[in-house]
Amino acid sequence: MFFSMAAVLLVAIAAGDGGVVPASPAPHRAVIPPRDFTVFKEDSGPVNYYSVAEDEGTPILRAVYRPGLRNVVLSARVPEAARQTVRSVGWRWRAHVLPKEANDCGPGASDAAASVFLAFKAGLKLMVIKYVWSTVGTVGAACQSNRGWFFDRDTTLVQVGGPLDVWTSYTMDPRREFVKYYGGKLEDVPDFVAIGVMTDGDNSQSPAAADYADFVVEW
Repeated sequence: MFFSMAAVLLVAIAAGDGGVVPASPAPHRAVIPPRDFTVFKEDSGPVNYYSVAEDEGTPILRAVYRPGLRNVVLSARVPEAARQTVRSVGWRWRAHVLPKEANDCGPGASDAAASVFLAFKAGLKLMVIKYVWSTVGTVGAACQSNRGWFFDRDTTLVQVGGPLDVWTSYTMDPRREFVKYYGGKLEDVPDFVAIGVMTDGDNSQSPAAADYADFVVEW
């Protein structure tokens, strides 16, 4: 009996409010619609090969890259309230055409049927994690594809090869992913500011096509 009463007392002390344990706050949720994605001009060519379409009543972002075009990156800002408290980011994608022998982590051309970027900002510096649907390579392979004064990017292959024309869903914890790739502590993770997408075949000069949908941010 003594141990049971002690346990009750400890719970009451921990609650600090008449013995009632406060419930965890309900998560906030924001859907980022395809129309919110705009061309990231600092890293894009002049021809936008993305469009908004529908798939069984759901708005989707469609990318159809043709050889000869320069690559284009689209980006969308995340809600201000999520920047320091983001819990998860989810999306789904569907590749239709894989660029020839593409592998962002090499060997192979630095192209991808589909890529999703999670972008963080520390002062003037943008730090990005890039998730790639690769033509060849190994799922889980990662590489430091860019390091600079104002821009860092780490890349990881999350899907390789087929099946084509089939939706696949992913959910990531951006803050934990940042620590995984860049190090440091969770409390020091910089602001999560944007989501980006890119489908390209400019290095292999081959076609690439994919759809993106259901971008959801929770915090």
